[in-house]
This record gives sequence, structure tokens and C-alpha cells, in this order.
Amino acid sequence: MEIIPAIDIIDGKCVRLTQGDYEQKKVYNERPLEVARQFEDAGLRRLHLVDLDGAKAGAVKNWKVLETLAGKTGLVIDFGGGIKTEADVEIVFNSGAALATVGSVAVKDGPLFVSWLQAYGADKFLLGADVKDEKIAVGGWLETTDRWIYDFIAEYMEKGVRQLFCTDVSKDGLLQGPALDLYKNIVEKFPGLHFIASGGVSGMGDVRRLEEVGCAGVIIGKAIYEGRITLKELC
Repeated sequence: MEIIPAIDIIDGKCVRLTQGDYEQKKVYNERPLEVARQFEDAGLRRLHLVDLDGAKAGAVKNWKVLETLAGKTGLVIDFGGGIKTEADVEIVFNSGAALATVGSVAVKDGPLFVSWLQAYGADKFLLGADVKDEKIAVGGWLETTDRWIYDFIAEYMEKGVRQLFCTDVSKDGLLQGPALDLYKNIVEKFPGLHFIASGGVSGMGDVRRLEEVGCAGVIIGKAIYEGRITLKELC
């Protein structure tokens, strides 16, 4: 199973939120490159980079951070947060991202997202799904839709999407364990999906359990920054 550390960016700094709440922000490092190099030096190969300013503004903001990390490390970076237009997609790829992470656009404007899949190739996108009670959540998790996660996945797999990460918003940032039942259901229903778990990981026990249910990868953030998991353990 692939371990994917996360770096969330606000004002160019490495931060973490609790349950997506900008008021519950904690700055871990003012130099994201330093953090990314620690991951790379430990032997990790992927990075999940999130532009929280961009997510809030509805347009990519921290592309310079992406450019720096892509240019000064060998990490395979997926970048998300604020990707709303094709111009945003262009900025993300031109700044060095291997994958563009898209969530809310896929929920709110399916035809636009499908046009990007056709233009760039579905293998260039990591689809993100925030979920609450098996329903898709959007708008910084404040709004739960009536769209079932399984229908959402099936719809986009038909369009060629093969990589998806899912965050149970009731678990994220709380270090209380991931949504194992939800992830097990997804893996069983969609055997052709490269499924990445996200949210709630509190220690190596959770990582092992996610591997046991068949997850292809796991995004880990707060557990690393809070010292619950060491980089040595992950490698």
C-alpha cells in the first residue's frame, strides 16, 4: 500500500485543520519545502499537496509552493484546492503537478470535469470525495448532498477515472481512526479502482487495517505532524 503524506498550505505555510475548520488551524512549519524534503529523505515518493487558500477562494493560489516543491524534490505530487476552471488546471500542470486533484467541480459541474478528462486524460486526475453518512459533502463540508458515494464513483469510472481518494468528514483531523467499513465497501464494489483512504489515521495500526481491507494507498497528515507516526515507521 502506498503511503502519501499530506501538506496543507495557508499563506505559504504548512498547516493542518480539524474537520476542515479554518478557525481550527495549526501551523506546523513555515517552510513547506523543508517538510517535503523530510518526506523524500525518508524514502516516501508521493505527496498530497492541498491549497487551502485556493479552496476557500475558489481559484488556485499557492501554485508557487507547488512549483518550488516540484522543482526541488523528486516527489510525485498531486495538487488540489481551488481548481475550478481550465486555466486553474493549466496552472497546476505547468507548475509541476503530476496529478490535479478535483472534488467539488466533479460534484457541481460534471460536464466541465468530463471535458478536462477528455482533454488531458483521466490518468492525470485524482478524484476526491468528501463523504458524510455515505453521501457526498461539498462546500468545506458544510453542505451534504443527496448523492450516494457509490453512484458518484460508478459515474466517473465510466468516464475513465481510476484513482480516487475518499475522506469521511466525521473522522478527519480527529486522530480517532479511519472509516474502515466505508472503505471496505468501496474497495469491494469497485475492484478496478485505485482507492486511497484519507482522514482519521491515528497510528500504524490504522495503516495496517487499511491495507487489510484492500486500500491501494492512504493519505496521512496530522498523525505525522503530531508524532503519532514516525517517518521511519512509514518506510
